[in-house]
Amino acid sequence: MENKNGTEPNAAKLPLVLAVDDQPTNLQVIGSVLQANGFDVTLSASGEEALVIVSQTPPDLILLDLMMPGMDGYEVCAALKKNITTSLIPIIFLTAKTETEDIVAGFNAGCVDYVKKPFCPEELLARVKTHVHLHRLRSLISACSYCMSVKDDDGSWLRMDQFLRKKTDVNISHGCCPACYKKIMTQNGLPA
Repeated sequence: MENKNGTEPNAAKLPLVLAVDDQPTNLQVIGSVLQANGFDVTLSASGEEALVIVSQTPPDLILLDLMMPGMDGYEVCAALKKNITTSLIPIIFLTAKTETEDIVAGFNAGCVDYVKKPFCPEELLARVKTHVHLHRLRSLISACSYCMSVKDDDGSWLRMDQFLRKKTDVNISHGCCPACYKKIMTQNGLPA
């Protein structure tokens, strides 16, 4: 599926943002702001279409309107959070619903942030950049470049193949586990 700018999703390794809103003008403004600032953007006019897009090309972040015909933003968010392959995608609600109970309900539904309409483009951009950065950092893992052991969430080191069987869709950062560091230092006659 092509994005608004005619490229394949993530072809240039740009962060991919899915914007979901039933108002074409809102989608146009969001798309323009994000594309002008280095984001790849996919646009969707409905919750149902958004779920199909996410299943085909998971984005780095979703901007989601709450009030839409058909599936509303809460329902879309709930469906994404129930699916293990999409549950960690950050969702920012972008909506005219500004009452405290609406904001709290949004966070309880699983959104990471809440932007009120009409929105300030600079604020929206700052929030998108922050949450895309945090999402990408969560995808990094520590790997020993010597033995290729991987540090698990509990601090233990697993062989790469064991770790990859447990996890999927991650980027690998390289380092050296304590055991390999000691071995390298000892082999080179240096104090460990």
